[in-house]
Amino acid sequence: MTFRDFNFTPELLDGVLSMGFDKPTPIQQQSIPLVLEGKDLIACAQTGTGKTAAYVLPLIEKAMRHGTGHVQTLVLCPTRELAVQIDQQVEALGYFSGIGSIAVYGGGDGITYEQQKKAIREGIDIVIATPGRLISFLATGDVKFDQLKHLVLDEADRMLDMGFHDDIMRIVSYLPKERQTLLFSATMPPKIRTLAGRLLNNPEQINIAISKPAEGIVQQCYMVDDGHKLDLISQILRDGGFGSIIIFASTKEKVKKLDSAMRKAGFGCHAFHSDLEQREREEIMRSFKNRQINMIIGTDVLSRGIDVEGIDLVVNYDVPPDPEDYVHRIGRTARAERTGTAITFVNSDDLNRFRRIEELIGREVDRIPNPDGIPAMQASSKSPSRNHRPGSGNKGKGGSGPNHRNKRQSPSSGTGNASAKSS
Repeated sequence: MTFRDFNFTPELLDGVLSMGFDKPTPIQQQSIPLVLEGKDLIACAQTGTGKTAAYVLPLIEKAMRHGTGHVQTLVLCPTRELAVQIDQQVEALGYFSGIGSIAVYGGGDGITYEQQKKAIREGIDIVIATPGRLISFLATGDVKFDQLKHLVLDEADRMLDMGFHDDIMRIVSYLPKERQTLLFSATMPPKIRTLAGRLLNNPEQINIAISKPAEGIVQQCYMVDDGHKLDLISQILRDGGFGSIIIFASTKEKVKKLDSAMRKAGFGCHAFHSDLEQREREEIMRSFKNRQINMIIGTDVLSRGIDVEGIDLVVNYDVPPDPEDYVHRIGRTARAERTGTAITFVNSDDLNRFRRIEELIGREVDRIPNPDGIPAMQASSKSPSRNHRPGSGNKGKGGSGPNHRNKRQSPSSGTGNASAKSS
C-alpha cells in the first residue's frame, strides 16, 4: 500500500511525496480511512509509529474539501514542544494545500499571545494548543469554536498524568457537541477509557503494538550507586564515540546539577527544563536538530514531542518511574529504521522498578560490567539480574549488543520508500 491509495487531493499528495514518504505505517493505514469517513476514533500507539501524520493528513484533506474561513480542527496536546512539532508537520505535509495552522502555548511574550489570539479569531484552519493557554483565550470570550468540526486529543495519557483532565473537560464545554473526536494515547489505562466514554461517540478502536522498543535499539544497563554515576557516564561518553546524545534525569533540579557537573568535567551539554524561557528552549532544540550541539540533558518532557532522527545514545541517568516512560525515552533513538544505544543506570532503590520495565518489554536488558575504578552496586536477593549473563539478551539487529566501547556510526538517512514516521 502507498499514500496514493488514499486518493488524497493532488496538492496534499504532493506534500506527502515531497517529504519523501511512500508507504504508510500501520497506524496510518488503519486510521486515515476511518478519519476520512468521519468516525470517532480511539488509537493506542506510541511515539515513533507515525501517529501524528495518521490524523494530520486526513484532517488536512477534509479541511480542503470543506473550505476555509473558520477553525475546523483543534488538537490538544500536553507540551509546547509537541504542539510546535505537530504544527511543523501540518506545515510540511500541507505545504501545497493552502491549509494554515498555529501552535498555541504559554510561555511567550505579549506579542506572541496577541498573534495566537488573532489567528484563532480570524479562522485559521487548524489550532494545536496546550490546555492552559487555550483556556485563557476561551475565558475572555474573544475566540470561539462554534464551527469546529474535529477535536484531537494527542498523548491523552500524558495530559491526564499532568493533571489536565478538568481543563480538557472545560475546553470541551466550549465546543460543538456535533463533531468528530479522535483520541490518541500511548497507553490505555482505565482513566483514558473513562475519558473516551465521555467525549467520543461510538468510536472505532485501533491498537498498534505498544511497549516494545524498536529492534534497532541496543539496550544496556549498569548496576551503579548514585555516587558513581557521574564518573560512569563520563567514561562512557569519552570511550563510546557517540554523536548525538540525550540524557534523562528524574527532576529538573537534578537536570541542572548534572548539567553543571558535566560542564565542569569538560563536556559540552545543554540543560532542557521548564524554568527556561520558551525562546531558550526552542533555540536549544533547533541547535540540537541541526547538530550544532550534540548533548542535551532533560526530564521526561523530552521523551515525547521531540522528533529528531539520528540520535545515537539515550542515557537514563535515573530509572524512569513508569515502565511506559522507559519505552518513550529510549524510543528517541533508533527511529526511522536506524540503530542506537540506550543505557540505564540502576541503583539499589531501582531494582523492583527496573524489573517491572523488563516485564513490560518482555526481556532482560543486558547487564554491562562497570569499567575499572567504578564499583558495582552491591548485589542483593532482590536483584533481577543475579542469574543473568551480560550480553545474552539483546540479539536484535547485528547480533549481540555491543558495549559502550564499540564506536557507533549513524547510518545515512534516505527518503526512498520511506514511511511517514514521526511522533
